[in-house]
Amino acid sequence: MSNTVSAPNPLDPGTLRVTPVGGLGEVGRNMTVFEFDGKLLIVDCGVLFPEEHQPGVDLILPDFEAIRGRLDDIVGVVLTHGHEDHIGAVPYLLKRKGDIPLIGSQLTLALVEAKLKEHRIKPYTLTVKEGQREQVGPFDLEFVAVNHSIPDALAVGIRTPAGLVLATGDFKMDQLPLDGRLTDLRAFARLGEEGVDLFLVDSTNADVPGFTPLERAIGPVLDQVIGKAPRRVIVASFSSHVHRVQQVIDAAAAHGRRVAFLGRSMVRNMTIAEQLGYLNVPDGVLIDYKKAKDLPDDRIVYMSTGSQGEPMAVLSRMANLDHAIEPGEGDTVILASSLIPGNENAVYRVIDGLTKLGANVVHKANAKVHVSGHAAAGELLYCYNILQPKNVLPVHGEYRHLMANAKLAQDSGIPAENTIIAENGTVIDLKDGVATVVGQLDLGFVYVDGSSVGEITDADLKDRRILGEEGFISVIVVVDAASGRIVTGPEIHARGFAEDDAVFDSVKPKIAQALTEAAQSGVRDQHALQQVVRRTIGRWVNQSLRRRPMIVPMVIEA
Repeated sequence: MSNTVSAPNPLDPGTLRVTPVGGLGEVGRNMTVFEFDGKLLIVDCGVLFPEEHQPGVDLILPDFEAIRGRLDDIVGVVLTHGHEDHIGAVPYLLKRKGDIPLIGSQLTLALVEAKLKEHRIKPYTLTVKEGQREQVGPFDLEFVAVNHSIPDALAVGIRTPAGLVLATGDFKMDQLPLDGRLTDLRAFARLGEEGVDLFLVDSTNADVPGFTPLERAIGPVLDQVIGKAPRRVIVASFSSHVHRVQQVIDAAAAHGRRVAFLGRSMVRNMTIAEQLGYLNVPDGVLIDYKKAKDLPDDRIVYMSTGSQGEPMAVLSRMANLDHAIEPGEGDTVILASSLIPGNENAVYRVIDGLTKLGANVVHKANAKVHVSGHAAAGELLYCYNILQPKNVLPVHGEYRHLMANAKLAQDSGIPAENTIIAENGTVIDLKDGVATVVGQLDLGFVYVDGSSVGEITDADLKDRRILGEEGFISVIVVVDAASGRIVTGPEIHARGFAEDDAVFDSVKPKIAQALTEAAQSGVRDQHALQQVVRRTIGRWVNQSLRRRPMIVPMVIEA
């Protein structure tokens, strides 16, 4: 895994170039670019959600720098399924060029179209289903059913004269799926017989031994928890987890409860899922949440967003008593989702807040209310043995997940030199069954902050962290332009320190003395005088208060 930036050579004829743009070393921002014969195919285009050390950021996008000058060469974007970490960045790509075709299954495209509508973009789409083959530019695509925590997920086989690539998207191998749609291992075996030259495989659970438990094991647990709940029930899950919502609706209906959806994305996605027949809602079960408060407490289940502790999502706002529904004594809150790495602290904060309000919080750690949507080590080994790919590129996961996946590939007999541990921006060329790393692009994070995209830098985030953790000091001094003598000041204002600015009284004479000495040495440059002020107060604050605040000195000449 190299960090050295090196531009790849021009692409040789008959060679397929594969560049992961996002999703490696992280769980999110999934996006891979395939290039053949001057044309580009993109698989997935997702977002990453910010962590605590990225204050104020709403979303993180893949870095489109790799394709910036080549938007006209893109023949299509294949979307493997409808989760945000695979479709969330599509609007930002289509804002650059609106007529790039989107290719995906019925539910996936319906979820993307609803998202694009909010951005006022009407896309060109091609709806595909498992078993279908489509020629898109120089790429011969075959779609294969895979099982995941959202219906209608697809793996994609990509054939070019350079070889056959299979990208799984997110998948697992639930043998008794709720919708009866299995991961198509017969198709995997057929592709294996043909010869898979490069296998891009989901790594999220590669470090989890054995097999991912069955989704249908969750239904009875939800049924039991909802059946026993004395008052209101609030269930939080991903807004696209149709199977989980179905299980909640079934359990609610069985115990005579109505269901109200909370959160804009939950309402939008479940409305689409019901209209397309992926969600089966018995008559009279759904109720508008505004009418739900008229029902007795033991007759309602709220289905909400916010299972990852996102500060603006419904569940966090409930925990902070900043929502119309205020959880209290006797209420039951079920977190029916996994913990995305990096979100643990935020989730536990929400759990603590709800518990403090008197709610009984049921989550993955104390009840079987969620199973993962990703294949564990046992399932991945099955895939390697069925496919026997020539080369493997683990994708979708943090570094430890990619390493664990590579080791599984090697355990199954794939040579270590054919197992590529890459990072975002690694350029891999495939020809005649040989995959070679040929370059490393310098790709970064693109932050969406309010209405700005890509204008916030890592330096800005560092400033925000300093402001939040260390505080802020401004120092204003007026000096005589001719003599350098102090006319007024220094005046010190601080935020994030003691309530009273009098704490700085002892440093004011030090600042005045330092400026006087600088003036006597003939220093008149405004910037140089500001640096004198910054150094003097910075040293004092560090020694006496053990802090490193942001310091903004202003020296004004009179």
